[in-house]
Amino acid sequence: MKQLKAYLPILDWGRQYTRDAATNDLIAAIIVTIMLIPQSLAYALLAGLPPEIGLYASILPLVAYAVFGTSRALAVGPVAVVSLMTASAVGELAAQGTAEYLGAAIALAFLSGLMLLAMGFFRLGFLASLLSHPVISGFITASGLLIAASQLKHLLGISASGHTLLEIGGALVANLSAINPYTLAIGIPATAFLFWVRSGLKPALIRRGMGPRMADVFAKAGPVAAVAVTTIAAIAFDLGAKGVRLVGDIPTGLPMPTLPPFSLDLWAQLAVPALLISVIGFVESVSVAQTLAAKKRQRIAPDQELIGLGAANIASAVSGGYPVTGGFARSVVNFDAGAETPAAGAYTAVGIALATLFLTPLLASLPQATLAATIIVAVLSLVDLGALKRVFAYSRSDFTAMAGTILVTLGFGVEIGVMTGVAVSLALYLYRNSRPHMAIVGIVPGTEHFRNIKRHKVITGETVLSVRVDESLFFANSRYLEDRLLELVAERPRLAHVVLMCTAVNEIDASALESLEEINRRLSDSGVSFHLSEVKGPVMDRLERTDFLDHLSGRVFLTQYEAFAALDPTTAHIAEARSPRRATEPNFWIGPQI
Repeated sequence: MKQLKAYLPILDWGRQYTRDAATNDLIAAIIVTIMLIPQSLAYALLAGLPPEIGLYASILPLVAYAVFGTSRALAVGPVAVVSLMTASAVGELAAQGTAEYLGAAIALAFLSGLMLLAMGFFRLGFLASLLSHPVISGFITASGLLIAASQLKHLLGISASGHTLLEIGGALVANLSAINPYTLAIGIPATAFLFWVRSGLKPALIRRGMGPRMADVFAKAGPVAAVAVTTIAAIAFDLGAKGVRLVGDIPTGLPMPTLPPFSLDLWAQLAVPALLISVIGFVESVSVAQTLAAKKRQRIAPDQELIGLGAANIASAVSGGYPVTGGFARSVVNFDAGAETPAAGAYTAVGIALATLFLTPLLASLPQATLAATIIVAVLSLVDLGALKRVFAYSRSDFTAMAGTILVTLGFGVEIGVMTGVAVSLALYLYRNSRPHMAIVGIVPGTEHFRNIKRHKVITGETVLSVRVDESLFFANSRYLEDRLLELVAERPRLAHVVLMCTAVNEIDASALESLEEINRRLSDSGVSFHLSEVKGPVMDRLERTDFLDHLSGRVFLTQYEAFAALDPTTAHIAEARSPRRATEPNFWIGPQI
C-alpha cells in the first residue's frame, strides 16, 4: 500500500480531504479558470494550432496531474515556451492548419509523456540538473523575446513568419506598409490595458476599499474583460469585414478520445524535440513546485513529478491536445488563491470543460490581436535581461553560458538554443571539475586547524607539503591532480613527505585511483613518501577493496593535525607553542575564508 501511495499521491492527500480544503480549492479553481480560458486559446494559436486545442489541453491533463502529481499548487496546462517549441518542432514537418500538423502535435505530446514516464520510473529526475539555472533563465528570456516578436504581426494585422529574431524582424519590416489600422486600434489598447491590469489594477482597487483577495480576482480577470470588450467591438463595428482577423468558429463540445499517429519516421523526427520539451517543461515545473511547496513547508518528489507530468501529457494526447507542463504564472495564482490540494486542478478542468460546452460560440468574433496581446503581456514578464548583469558580476563562466544561450536561441531558433545551453552547461561543468581548487595548507598557530597559505598566516615546514583538494577525484580531473602535485614537489628540493588532505573528496573513481597509484610510484622514485589524511568512510571502504593501500609509500591519517605532528613534529611543536592571534593582529587576509 505504501508503494502504491508513492505512485498515486491522491491516495495520501485524498484520505485527509476536508470540506474547508474543498472550498479553498474550488475558489482557487474559479480564479485559475478565468485566467486559463484566454491563455489556452492564445497559446494554441502560438503553437500554430486551432484555438480549441488549447482548451482540450486544459481538461484531462489537469485531472491526470491531480491523480499522479505531488505538488499541491502546480497548475498544469499549455504554456508559452512549450507552445513555441511545439510550433518550432512541428512546423518543420507539416504546414499549419493541416491534419498532419495537428497529428504531429498530438504525437509530440504522447512521445513527451512516454519519455517523462520512463524518466520517472527509472528515477532520472536528477538529469534536469544538466541544465544550469543561468542557461534556463537565458533560454526563457530569449524565448519570451521571440514569442513577443512573433505576435507583433497579429497586433499590426500583417503577415510575417520566421523562427529567429532576425527572420521575424525582417518580415515585419517588409510588411509594414500592409498594417491594418482597425487591427492596430484593437491590439495596441488591449496590450496597454493588460499591462496596466497586471501591475496597476489590484493596488487601485485596494485603495478604493476592496479586499485584497477580491481585488486579486478582478486583476486576474483582466484578460477576460479584454476578450469581452474586443469581441463586442468586433461584432458592433463588423471588424471582420474590415480585415481584422478573428478567431472564427470554435467547435462546441468536449474532445473526443483520439490516438496519435503511429509512424516510426514521424516519431524519429520528433524524438529530440520531445526530449527537449520534456526536460525544459520538467525543470520549469519542478522549480515552481519546489518554490511554492517551501512556502508551506511541504515537499514534492521530483521523480514522481516526472510521472505526473508524463501522465498529463499522455492525457493531453489522447484528448487531442499538445504538450503541457506546469505554468509559473498560473501556479502562483493558484497558490495565492488558496489552493490546498491538486484537486484544485481537477476543478479547473471542470471549469474549462464547461467553457468548451457553452462559451465557445461567443468567441467566434474574438480578434486574434487580443489573444496576441495576452501572449505578449504574459511572456514579457518572463524576460529578465537584468539577470545578465547579476550573473556577470558573480560568475563569468555562467554569464558566458547564459549570454550564449540567449544569442543562439534568438539567432538560430529554439531547439538549437536549448541544445547549445545543454552543451555549454556540460562543458562548463567538466571544465570546472577538471581543474579542482587545490590549496597548500598550513597550521594556524595555537590550533589544530589547517588553512590555505594564500589566505591566512599559517605555519608550514620545509619537509612536509600538505595539499587540500576541494573536489571529488574522477576521470576529468585526475590528470590535473597528478600534474599539479608533481609540479609542487619539483619546486621543493628538501621535501620528504606529501600529504593529500581529502576533506572534500566524496568519491575516487577508477581513473583517479590510477592517478593516485602513479603519484605514489613517482614520489617513491624521488624519495618522497605519499600520505592521505581525513579520508571519508565510503571512500576508504572502496580503497580497501584494492591493493592501493598495500603499495602506499606513506600512511593514511585520521586527521591532518595527526599527519603533521607525526611527519614534522618540530614545526608542529612551534605552531602549538605560539599563542592564538590577537584581535589587533589578524592572521588572515580579507576575503573568502576557505
